[in-house]
Amino acid sequence: MNVSQENADPTSGLCVPQCAYPDPCLDSTLIFSGTAHPELAQKIAESLGLKLSPSVTRKFSNDNFYVHLGTTVRTKEVFIIQPLSPPCSDNLLELLLMLDVARTAGAQSVHAVIPYYSYARSDKKDAPRISIAGRLVADLIITAGATHVITMTLHSPQVHGFFRVHTDHLTAHSVFIEHLRHKDLSNSVVLAPDIGHAKRASKLARTLGISIAAGEKMRKTDDSVVIEGIMGEVEGKDVILMDDEIATGGTIMETIKYLRSYNVEKVTVVGTHGLFTGSAVERLNSLEEIDEIIVTDTTPLPPERRPERLKILSVAGIFGEVIRCNVMGRSVGELFAFWPSN
Repeated sequence: MNVSQENADPTSGLCVPQCAYPDPCLDSTLIFSGTAHPELAQKIAESLGLKLSPSVTRKFSNDNFYVHLGTTVRTKEVFIIQPLSPPCSDNLLELLLMLDVARTAGAQSVHAVIPYYSYARSDKKDAPRISIAGRLVADLIITAGATHVITMTLHSPQVHGFFRVHTDHLTAHSVFIEHLRHKDLSNSVVLAPDIGHAKRASKLARTLGISIAAGEKMRKTDDSVVIEGIMGEVEGKDVILMDDEIATGGTIMETIKYLRSYNVEKVTVVGTHGLFTGSAVERLNSLEEIDEIIVTDTTPLPPERRPERLKILSVAGIFGEVIRCNVMGRSVGELFAFWPSN
């Protein structure tokens, strides 16, 4: 399958500059896409004034992958874009093979661009005899050949430390601010679903100039949680419920149910990674309090996994700017997750 594309729609609504023509400093830069999300890869390339380099991925009859990079990478800066979205294992293996090809074919440096790092949720040993998969997968990516990793909104900040190479841990903060700042926020509060995400939510609230609250969440199963309380003032407020990832929608559903006792009638859901797996679409569509669901395009979303009231913001420009800054040796600190707001 050739994943290079032509004439894709240009990225819109970005908070960072785009180039209509390639910068001379990018002459030695090649961008490849895995099969997970070629649309995002195309937008990232366009934001730099570049075209995707051709590649081929297919499977043999025995289910083994075949990966071929369609142009020479010798002495080049190679960026391989592949979120670890479902089917996660296939997308991970394809990424590992592409990294290995670039490394063994003489690339000057090999950059793994992973907009969604799904194994970030496995960040600690919270039960006996289990693997900390987030660290294991990071080791595999580095062993395969990545000399640099670019990712966005990891589930917890310690996952950044699992990578033993230079890693840019980015935030979608700027695109959320650009979208939310045009709304009436006079009666709004940002709510983190649990204490672990309070710092990220606090940054959003501080930039918007509104207050923050945090829930007390206990996870029972993969798709079931219990909300035991809320710290902060939410009575009668318009709530901006912010999480890093929306998978089954269990946390959102239980949080909104709990908020009903506080006379909350309007909830804006904000999440960097929108997966909407399992019964998420049905759950979210049934919640009348939801005014809007805002996610980014770090993962592909087919029509059947798109709930009502969904708004998808593009982060292609952020990734494009980070690629440019890395090639040119410039700082990307302002786009880091958990970086203090000005």
